[in-house]
Amino acid sequence: MKTTTTTDERTLAELQREHGPALFHFLLGLTFGDRQRAEDLVQETLVRAWQHPEAFDAPYASMRPWLFTVGRRLAIDARRSRQARPVEVGDTVLETTPDARDTADSAVHALDVREAVRTLSPEHRAVLVQIYFRGLSVGETAEVLGIPAGTVKSRSYYALRALARTLPGYSRRSSGRTSASRAAASATST
Repeated sequence: MKTTTTTDERTLAELQREHGPALFHFLLGLTFGDRQRAEDLVQETLVRAWQHPEAFDAPYASMRPWLFTVGRRLAIDARRSRQARPVEVGDTVLETTPDARDTADSAVHALDVREAVRTLSPEHRAVLVQIYFRGLSVGETAEVLGIPAGTVKSRSYYALRALARTLPGYSRRSSGRTSASRAAASATST
């Protein structure tokens, strides 16, 4: 029985030479091929062997079962530890994520829309104001402006086409409402 509190360096070096490669390959499988993590686990397993010299006095002929058991338990503990804490986000994700409180972009878009709406004829502008800024239906707009519903539809169509030509970033391929109509609707919120 040894009286020291740690394993001597020569015994530890011999243990690493004899069992290190097999332990590494075993832990590499437990870490799904992550070489860095497997190397860290091998090192931690050897630290445990250094801290527990009494393991060398065990009744088995080889230290390999003890090393594999310690390594496996360390791998399980490391995996549980990683699963218990939230996934870390890299700096690049944080740098590219817009700040939800930053309203500068929406303010700029609203100004662009308002300026583009000012370039429309008074008839087209009146239709868009009723439909997109006040949220009225085609029928309600026709009633308020005193014009037929078909005229409201055609003025709305031509007004949105005119806005699409003057607003930056408009895409003709967008589905559903046009970008100009979405921009006009978003301008009401600011």
